[in-house]
Amino acid sequence: MNAIAPVGISAGAFLGRGKGDGPERRAAAAFLTQAGLPRAGVEAWKYTSLRHFADVPYATPPAQVDAAEVARLLATVETVSGLGAGTSRIVLVNGRFDASLSRLPLGVDVTAFAADPVFADWIDPCGDVGTALNTVMADDGAVVRVDAGVDAGALLLVSIAVAGDAPISFHPRHRIDLGAGARLAVLEATVGVGNYLHNPVFEVRVTEGARLTHARLQAEGQQASQIAVTHAQVASDGLYDSFNLTLGALLSRHEVHAALLGERACVHVNGAQLLDAKQHGDLSSIITHAAPNCVSRQTVKNVLAGHARGVFQGKIHVERIAQKTDGYQMNQALLLSDTAEIDAKPELEIYADDVKCSHGATVGAIDPEQLFYLRSRGITLSDARSMLIRAFLHDVVHLLKDTRLRDSLDLAVEAWWNQRNA
Repeated sequence: MNAIAPVGISAGAFLGRGKGDGPERRAAAAFLTQAGLPRAGVEAWKYTSLRHFADVPYATPPAQVDAAEVARLLATVETVSGLGAGTSRIVLVNGRFDASLSRLPLGVDVTAFAADPVFADWIDPCGDVGTALNTVMADDGAVVRVDAGVDAGALLLVSIAVAGDAPISFHPRHRIDLGAGARLAVLEATVGVGNYLHNPVFEVRVTEGARLTHARLQAEGQQASQIAVTHAQVASDGLYDSFNLTLGALLSRHEVHAALLGERACVHVNGAQLLDAKQHGDLSSIITHAAPNCVSRQTVKNVLAGHARGVFQGKIHVERIAQKTDGYQMNQALLLSDTAEIDAKPELEIYADDVKCSHGATVGAIDPEQLFYLRSRGITLSDARSMLIRAFLHDVVHLLKDTRLRDSLDLAVEAWWNQRNA
């Protein structure tokens, strides 16, 4: 990260609430104190500003929360996702593991991060702002381990936020570790009410021949902010199939660092952002090919209305050893108003000489000829626009291989559109 003038984070609402000692926490605190919050001079944060965080007096989440509100939000997640009774689930409330609301899967090792708050040594605590802040502040989260050869089915990971009169922040640390040949499908859903900052970090390890499907349904409250980071390492013949659907939060950024470390490893980092009003959504990624004969795919689509702003930054980095790399990246945006905005920066950084890599970006509005065609057949304007937008999103959502999670995302997109046009 480039050197920048500090923006007072050490005097702000975070570092004074650090969660104990340890070399990783000390290193992250020193990094944040010296660097401050990123601003326009930092290339990775060129389109997204966090300056207002330094002025918000974020407090520790209260010990007691409104149980009725928590129950309502949990029911909303189950309705929207379609994953209700019978689905294993892990529930966190204001960043804290809640065993009473969770239904833990059989045959899978699930523990709370608070029970053993030791950071994995393969994550750089100072590699990015989100991870550094989480490293300083993390005190709970979910740790999921699947033994070799086990098919663990589907798991719902729900984060519920209930903020009162004062803004709060919470910083859960999650880990998913799959043994050789293991299988797991995770739907991560985040919802909440009030003014809060949610700063989750995922550490994902997919070992030889394992398959992890990781879908994120980000439906935070409209006053909320989310700064999320996922670190994924994939070994030989492993697959990390991920999808991020951004619907909520006033300001959000999801940053993915995925590394293909063994031959024939495969990574999918797909997503969609559906934003309205003054929402700001940022999807950024760095996919590192560090072994030969690996495949990466990234397609991101944006539907932007009102004064919304979408950001896409994606880099495919191919190391010299990574011959026979196959990498693809595409960003597409559909602007529904004259005041919506998209910033796209796809990148390729290639040091190998036998590769097949491509990237691109497109921006446009709804095709008036297609709209006219539908209207001429008696379809209302609202229904015609809905059909064209759903068709635009259909291809990217259906890149997700797991049909259970794919159906959940389809339901969430339909619910967003119905609410917007209610």
